[in-house]
Amino acid sequence: MILDDFRLTNQVAIVTGAGVGIGRAIAVGFAEAGADVVVAARTRSDLDETVRLIEQTGRRGLAVPTDVMVEDELSSLVDTTVKEFGWLSILVNNAGGTQPRASMQTSAKYLSTALHFNAVAPFLLSRLAAQAMVDTDGSGSIVNVSSRSGDMVMSSMLAYGAGKAALNMLTQNMAADLAPQVRVNAIGVGGVATQSMDFVTSNDELRTQFETNTPMRRIGQPSDIASAALYLASPASSWVTGVVLRVDGGTTKPSFDLPAPPLRPSAQTVT
Repeated sequence: MILDDFRLTNQVAIVTGAGVGIGRAIAVGFAEAGADVVVAARTRSDLDETVRLIEQTGRRGLAVPTDVMVEDELSSLVDTTVKEFGWLSILVNNAGGTQPRASMQTSAKYLSTALHFNAVAPFLLSRLAAQAMVDTDGSGSIVNVSSRSGDMVMSSMLAYGAGKAALNMLTQNMAADLAPQVRVNAIGVGGVATQSMDFVTSNDELRTQFETNTPMRRIGQPSDIASAALYLASPASSWVTGVVLRVDGGTTKPSFDLPAPPLRPSAQTVT
């Protein structure tokens, strides 16, 4: 049956940023599809709750507190997974994010941090995981959680957009390099009701603007992204690699505005 292609029976997955929101939804969804799931984030209490939900499905969950900005902790995450489960089949690079900031208020450090968090860290973990997949299971699938900010111009999103644009290109290049053993795909996420979108969901004016400008007329839910991740991780997408799958309610332009302050002459300008 075709539904069998969407099963992850006895596969082993790592999901980063799995303490809350999209990462938690993906981790629990994978468990419901039959996988054992290693969940990584910085906050142990959040991970423990995700593990509890995973175990309610009858699958095994393992919390590995991890700061993805620390390369040694990425190595430890993969090593712990292989030691505890014997193999690795799937990686979801969900950890990421950068707060909005206007271009003229964006420092070199802020931009560098955004690039590392959203692109360099997923690259480093993908490289480690891909080798572990081939060594232990012969093949595997990597799913990167990206954003429409990576391919759509949004004011005050320079650092975040640059980070996700880098992640999109990283996805496509790694897909070419790692095929056919390891597939690499990404999800171009639109606005989803998570903590990072509280400033929209809690503001009636912004929420109405968002829903009006989104063709599907609603804010996305973590489950919308989990369903896409399941497709890209499962055998159902076995002939798919190097794709950035848009899951965004049909968005073709920004659904809300975060206007940058106007650029004015500085006090030192000589007239």
